[in-house]
Amino acid sequence: MTNPALSGKSVRNPLIFIVITLTIDAMGIGLILPVMPDLLREIDGGTVGQAALWGGVLATLFAVMQFLFGPTIGSLSDRFGRRPVLLVSLFILAVDYYVMALAGTIWLLLIARGVGGITSATMSTATAYISDISEPHEKAARFGLVGAAFGIGFVLGPILGGLLSEFGTRAPFYAAGTLALLNLIFGYLVLPETVTDSIRRPFKWRRANPFGAFAHVGRIPGTARLLILFFLYEFAFYVYPAIWAYFTALRFGWDPVMIGVSLGSFGIAMAVVQGGLIRLILKLLGERMTVLYGFVFNGFAFFLLAVVANPTLALVLTPLTALGAVVTPALQSMIAQKAGPDAQGEMQGVVSSVKSLAVIFSPMVMTSVFYAFTETDALVFLPGAPFVLSMVLMVVCGLVYVAGLRAPAPA
Repeated sequence: MTNPALSGKSVRNPLIFIVITLTIDAMGIGLILPVMPDLLREIDGGTVGQAALWGGVLATLFAVMQFLFGPTIGSLSDRFGRRPVLLVSLFILAVDYYVMALAGTIWLLLIARGVGGITSATMSTATAYISDISEPHEKAARFGLVGAAFGIGFVLGPILGGLLSEFGTRAPFYAAGTLALLNLIFGYLVLPETVTDSIRRPFKWRRANPFGAFAHVGRIPGTARLLILFFLYEFAFYVYPAIWAYFTALRFGWDPVMIGVSLGSFGIAMAVVQGGLIRLILKLLGERMTVLYGFVFNGFAFFLLAVVANPTLALVLTPLTALGAVVTPALQSMIAQKAGPDAQGEMQGVVSSVKSLAVIFSPMVMTSVFYAFTETDALVFLPGAPFVLSMVLMVVCGLVYVAGLRAPAPA
């Protein structure tokens, strides 16, 4: 049931704010990707492979903080409301971007990424807000806006990161901090509260941490399998931000501008797929078959990227691979419909933490695989090895998902 205070046109501005907020969160990843190899070598020195390892550490730290604080922030929003949580987090995020712009040591960069991970844990609150204002049949399509926002962030982030890199490796962070402050002002003006006294839930520490929240949510029939699939898919899909900059720099000799263009094309395609095309796919296939289609398509896409040797073909394939990016919103809708209106923040906090768990492990695994297959003493030189791993994971996801579809429903 949607919040009665929000209907029709009154939903538009809050939805725009949520999309912008998630876009800025995504830009925190996209902005840094084109400049990351140069930035890390500027700060710490070393080879591209060593820079990739540091990049994996930074991404993992970011995800660890999201994992630890996702359910906490989601539960805080169930108690105190979505509006204050989102606005305060935006302010801290803006300050964090400015700190990253001034970072002169790897340790300050690590601290800043940790704080950024906490503030970006508000994805659970943003998605809970979407759930608050959406009817059950609207959830999958509107959760697609989350993916579209990340797609837009992957467009703006890499493009800004690539273009502004001409003014130095720090310029993109000043731009992102300013955008966060402007969005904070916009949210203050247009964002109404959706948590009413009728659905307000007391804050309890035993459910406001990822482990307690997992234990509670895991008792809901059918949720555990969906969360496992969500984890495996996000782990595999994170191969793009984890190794793309290093993969294309080594495989094709692309510079930051070209890396930004390629990631931008991928982001545009994601925004189109999850912001609009997913509605057509859901109408044709339904939620359950949309998930299966996504697993199959992504498996083929990962295989092609693993073996591609022509840079022009790689650039053409990059946006096409986004056609499989329909799994996350469809799964997220299936998971959200298993929680009551008073626990949407907690449930989305669990989903956020599951995604963060994937992002914790995926960068370290993917960059390590990339390192192992690209060093001079590698048994086989194969920069696309991480994509092979992601392809295998898609096969596993497809098998587990089909097995679940055939299993009898619980009584």
